[in-house]
Amino acid sequence: MNMQPVKEMGNAPFSYRVKVGHISANPVTVKLSADARELEGLAELWRVEAVKRLDSELQIARWKKDGVRIRGHVNAEIVQSCVVTLEPVETAISEDIDRIYVPEGSRLARLVLDERGEMVLDPEGEDIPEQFSGDTIDAGDAVCEAVALAIDPYPRKPGVDFADHVESTEADDRKPSPFAVLKDWKKPE
Repeated sequence: MNMQPVKEMGNAPFSYRVKVGHISANPVTVKLSADARELEGLAELWRVEAVKRLDSELQIARWKKDGVRIRGHVNAEIVQSCVVTLEPVETAISEDIDRIYVPEGSRLARLVLDERGEMVLDPEGEDIPEQFSGDTIDAGDAVCEAVALAIDPYPRKPGVDFADHVESTEADDRKPSPFAVLKDWKKPE
């Protein structure tokens, strides 16, 4: 199968657009790696000190009649600042990807509503397919999102703790009574 991906830079720092019309039912393996410029853009997007590496291996295939399924794995190495010491912390990220895309307006992406008109979501069930418009899907976006969701918002160097941090007690947090100043007040005789 001749899948014609289009690698673009557009607004996203890491993009790999795949034409939906060229995707068959047989999965095609695609290996993606970010170059130096893309790594720099991702570091800025994710607000980390550096992204050293971003690699993924994806299987892209047709799903049902009009949909597309992207499955695979992504690996990344990022550098963040320790929230305690501000020293660099290197983190390895390894995440699986399993995304389904359907054309805009597809009946496969309709939300299930109950009798009151509220959405019915099963937290243990499959995700609702994402919708796309036009004739391309950005596989690079799926890779970036998987890594972004795995980034630790409060990275710490191993063995570093908040040594000088003291938790407040409930008594500390309670607002003083306005009558507390009167407790020691004595009436003149």
